[in-house]
Amino acid sequence: MADESPLIRSLRAAVAAAPDDVPLRLHFAELLLAEGRNDEAVSEAAVALQHAPGDAGARALMVRAMGLPPTPTAAPGATPAPSAQAPAPSAQAPAPAAPTQDAATDGPAVGRPATDGPAVDRPGFDWDAAEQQVQDLVGPRFLEDPQAAAGEGPAGDAAAWDVDAPGSVRLADVGGMEEVKDRLEAAFLAPMRNPELRRLYGKSLRGGLLLYGPPGCGKTFIARAVAGELGANFLTVSLSDVLDMWIGASEKNIHDIFETARRQAPCVVFLDELDALGAKRSRTHHSGLRNVVNQLLTELDGIASGAGNEGVFVLAATNVPWDVDIALRRPGRLDRTLLVLPPDATARESILRYHLRERPIEAVDLGKLVKATEDFSGADLAHVCETAAEAALLDSARSGSVRLISTKDLLGAAKQIKPSTEPWFAAARNVAMFANEGGLYDDLLAHLKRKRKL
Repeated sequence: MADESPLIRSLRAAVAAAPDDVPLRLHFAELLLAEGRNDEAVSEAAVALQHAPGDAGARALMVRAMGLPPTPTAAPGATPAPSAQAPAPSAQAPAPAAPTQDAATDGPAVGRPATDGPAVDRPGFDWDAAEQQVQDLVGPRFLEDPQAAAGEGPAGDAAAWDVDAPGSVRLADVGGMEEVKDRLEAAFLAPMRNPELRRLYGKSLRGGLLLYGPPGCGKTFIARAVAGELGANFLTVSLSDVLDMWIGASEKNIHDIFETARRQAPCVVFLDELDALGAKRSRTHHSGLRNVVNQLLTELDGIASGAGNEGVFVLAATNVPWDVDIALRRPGRLDRTLLVLPPDATARESILRYHLRERPIEAVDLGKLVKATEDFSGADLAHVCETAAEAALLDSARSGSVRLISTKDLLGAAKQIKPSTEPWFAAARNVAMFANEGGLYDDLLAHLKRKRKL
């Protein structure tokens, strides 16, 4: 600082060069206190206490710098505690008060008189207020258990799962995909909206639906839209949420997830990447993964809860349903299967409009772009818009003038990008033709025939 004396500047540089030198730092703090710079003196004393938590001189200096009352005279007959060695104060600074020993802890006690008997706090001194003033300056001496601090343990496990409140996303926000919407209406939404008909036909508000199809086609978005239509809470579960290194902990995680959903009913439990959570046990060599599938089967049946799963809707998504354990797909569990195909023309137009809404475009012919992006997934369409924007940005940077994104940019990007759904359909074709036991993949087979991919 410009108004600092040469001595203060020299000591500040010396302290910066030797930050662990506690006596030097305390001498510097004494000089700051003598010049009336109490806040800086408190900071220096706090740093000294971090390096030497038991230094009585640093504690006494902090008390004086904070303006607390001085230590009263010891009672008659009391033996004063020995003073800790402290640096010599400046001529202008008052001598530091000698700390006393606390009879209860046999350690230094700032501001408490030393007596032959038990230590007695001085009347009128607020120790809680003093602690509040220094707690931000002196760091904690011991670290807390992070699990205990997070509320984990027997009483906090079930509350550790984040449940999203009913969202604003509805099926109307899903462009196109009318066949998917009709299936969802029959499976979940119509019984929910018509309680009298539900009771008449004995339809339970429980069940499971497996969404499958190529990656990037909106399975997670559809699950959130179903939760929004039901006005239900939403709980997403993935493999990383469940697996644990300790034996039995993964099964407990599954149980806690469903217990949380039952308490938060109506609630949609969304099992993402079900092929990882519920892989075929015949192909799983690790007993821990087999136990996870067994526990998932138990929770889907509601056996562990006397109230069952009433009001708990289970949606699952996978790209490879043929790798899911067959027991998970029997009636009463994830018994309904819904194929989520790449977005149709109406859906592609909605997705393209969404990804172009905040980009500088000019006279974009969405009709041509929709035709050029058949079989593109939603993620592919986002990539098309990103690639076209990069091309326009590069031209603008080279020419020095801003150029808007045109239809030519978007069509050029669509020509460069191959639909990511093609490898999926190539693999699914063999399953639909040769492993369609019980008609599980009839809808996939019908789609492949319409597309002449058989």
